[in-house]
Amino acid sequence: MKKILVTGGAGFIGSAVVRQFINDTDYAVVNVDKLTYAGNLQSLASVSNNPRYHFEHVDICDAAELVRVFREHQPDAVMHLAAESHVDRSISGPAAFIQTNIVGTYTLLEAARNHWNGLDAKRKSTFRFHHISTDEVYGSLGETGFFTEDMPYEPNSPYSASKASSDHLVRAWHHTYGFPVVTTNCSNNYGPYHFPEKLIPLVILNAVSGNPLPIYGKGDNIRDWLYVDDHARALRLVLERGKLGETYNIGGWNEKTNLQVVQAICSILDELHPQGAPHNKLITYVTDRPGHDQRYAIDANKIARDLGWKPQENFESGLRKTVEWYLTNDVWVQGVTSGEYQHWVQTNYTNRSAA
Repeated sequence: MKKILVTGGAGFIGSAVVRQFINDTDYAVVNVDKLTYAGNLQSLASVSNNPRYHFEHVDICDAAELVRVFREHQPDAVMHLAAESHVDRSISGPAAFIQTNIVGTYTLLEAARNHWNGLDAKRKSTFRFHHISTDEVYGSLGETGFFTEDMPYEPNSPYSASKASSDHLVRAWHHTYGFPVVTTNCSNNYGPYHFPEKLIPLVILNAVSGNPLPIYGKGDNIRDWLYVDDHARALRLVLERGKLGETYNIGGWNEKTNLQVVQAICSILDELHPQGAPHNKLITYVTDRPGHDQRYAIDANKIARDLGWKPQENFESGLRKTVEWYLTNDVWVQGVTSGEYQHWVQTNYTNRSAA
């Protein structure tokens, strides 16, 4: 039985990956997560008691703890998703992004490389380190064109610069040390269990509560949207079949302006949650984000051609599933919006660590 070490497994994308591994495969999973504000173990409640799942409350910047985790669990592969990821937060407080995304990736790479060097020949030949990144490292597109795997990096925010740095570290560890890596860069994810600071869950929850639906600038910034479970399936495929040293872009072929996204959510809510309809009357335009990239769009032909992956959800079907999930999962939503999940973490982990 293979054992996968997943960093950031309590986060949005990471928890989707963990749930799929436990529910759809016979792999064992070690979830390594610091449990920052965006890490929520309630997102893993459905698999937390499975004997193939194990949680380690560890910061990827803690070298000694990472050595212990690798020594105790002896993983066959690493999927590195732990990251600070919110652009707005990176603008107001970039230090955490430098520490986690750059220093943390370096620390994890060294712990994983040392573990790999100690494996026997057979296990060493099959070990993989899968680094999960973002399309934001490529910068901003004009009205035409797509991000391809061979495009130069032009990050424009502290967040994207920190992720670009981590991508370069992973590439360098492969070319310098022969460390077996694969990298993926994805477009904007959406779906269940998404922390409500991000656009889609924020709009859903604000609309249901009758609060303003904030849109930066004119709402004409364009993003490519990828349903999180489609992304998790792609990540598992790249881990298992991706060519070492290669990068694969993962996108949904769903370009939408921010305004189109918000209007689509309002339309679904008018049907499913008619109280307060029409919900688009709540749309409010706010001052644009500094350095706001205009357009992202991924060319996902390589992963389709080489690995046979394509998304199962289009934007309309995925968005409806997402809205329905938030309307029917009050316990998770209330736990996040009230901050109760963080109180649980502090009680069960912070105090225990201090002891």
